Amino acid sequence: MATQLKLGDIAVEVELKDIKNLHLSVYPPAGRVKISAPRRMSLDTIRVFAISKLSWIRQQQNKLRAQERETPREYLDRESHYLWGKRYLLKTVECDEAPSVERKHSTIILRLRPGTAESSRQAIMEAWYREQLKSAVPPLIGKWEPILGVKVDRFFVQRMKTKWGSCNAQRHRIRLNTDLAKKPPECLEYIVVHEMTHLLEPTHNTRFVDLMDRFLPQWRFFREKLNQLPVRHEEWAY
Repeated sequence: MATQLKLGDIAVEVELKDIKNLHLSVYPPAGRVKISAPRRMSLDTIRVFAISKLSWIRQQQNKLRAQERETPREYLDRESHYLWGKRYLLKTVECDEAPSVERKHSTIILRLRPGTAESSRQAIMEAWYREQLKSAVPPLIGKWEPILGVKVDRFFVQRMKTKWGSCNAQRHRIRLNTDLAKKPPECLEYIVVHEMTHLLEPTHNTRFVDLMDRFLPQWRFFREKLNQLPVRHEEWAY
C-alpha cells in the first residue's frame, strides 16, 4: 500500500510494509523521498517522523542535485572512461573478430566489428565492467565474512539507477551496482561492507550505524567520497 504526504514543497512517498521500523530514503537524481513504514503505523505518526527529518531531507536533496554528471558517452576514440577511480582514454579498433575490451597502460582498447552501433558498443563496455566487478568482489566478501561473522550465499552485479547496492538479509544475498567498477576500490569495499552489515541489521537504525562504526570507522569518509564523484549521465525513471 502506497500513499503520499505533502510537506510544503516536498512530496513524500509512503509505503506500508511488513517491517518493524521506519526507513527513510532520498533517491537520485532529483531527491525523490520515500518512507517505508510498518503496516499498522498511522499516517499522522509517519508525518511527525518526516517533519522531524525535514532538515536532513533538504540537505540530501541539495547534495544530489549538485552532484556532477558524466557527459554522455559515445564510445569513440580518446573519450574518457574510468576504472577503479582512474581515468583512461578509449581507443576503438575495428576488426573482424569477436568484440573485446582490454586495459593497456593509460588506454582502454575496445575491439569491435566494423559498423558496430553505439548501443552495442555500450553493451560491450558494460559487460566488461560487470566482469571487473565480479572479479573484485569475492576477495572482499572473503575478507569481511570472518570479521562480521556473516555468510554471503550469493552476490549479483547489475546496473542500478537509484542505489549502489542492496541486500536480501533472509536469503543472504547482496546486489552491487555495475558502476562501482568505475569508482576507487575503497568505495567498492565500503559498499560491500555496508550491504554485508545488513545481514546483521536489515535497517539503517542506530544499531546499524553502531556496527558500521565498529567494523569500518572511516565509512562516512568513503560514503562522502563516493557521493562526490560524478554519476552516470542518463534519463532516470522511477
